[in-house]
Amino acid sequence: MAVSIEVDKKKLKKPPLSLHYLGDRVLRQPTKRVSKVDDEIRQLVRAMLQTMYSEDGIGLAAPQVAVQKQVIVVDTDPEDAANQPLVLLNPKITRASKELCTGQEGCLSIPGVYLDVVRPVAIEVTFKDISGRPQKLAASDLVARVIQHEMDHLNGVVFVDRVENAIALNQELQKNGFSAKDVQKVA
Repeated sequence: MAVSIEVDKKKLKKPPLSLHYLGDRVLRQPTKRVSKVDDEIRQLVRAMLQTMYSEDGIGLAAPQVAVQKQVIVVDTDPEDAANQPLVLLNPKITRASKELCTGQEGCLSIPGVYLDVVRPVAIEVTFKDISGRPQKLAASDLVARVIQHEMDHLNGVVFVDRVENAIALNQELQKNGFSAKDVQKVA
């Protein structure tokens, strides 16, 4: 039986979950695999989608709402009601292209900050869907970037940790009320 999550793509005055922001240690804690896909997980996914749409996001990872589980939701076309959001449980990148590209990223946990990040153009990812079935997805361009960005959250990495331009990074963080001391560079 296929299970889908029906969520209106609309802004709620009071989203069901609260976002956590750069500097909050919940964003740096490791996540646990989802062992069982049940109604509790489906309820979390529904609330995450409602929160993401309410905050004008195109991706959200469970740690951003203080849930230490390997759950991400992605919708790169939130204006299109027919476009189904992606729900990835326990995602794992199995292949990444050698070709890299630079793209501007932002994050609901660091509002107002948009900076360039270098990532593989295309990836293959395995995951469980909302029914608990194993899936494999080949993604490229924006979808690949968003999945990689959200998967970083599952490992306690925030996109600013990957920004190479230190001057732009410090200026943007300071301008938006964040501290550069909360950045943890990744190699």
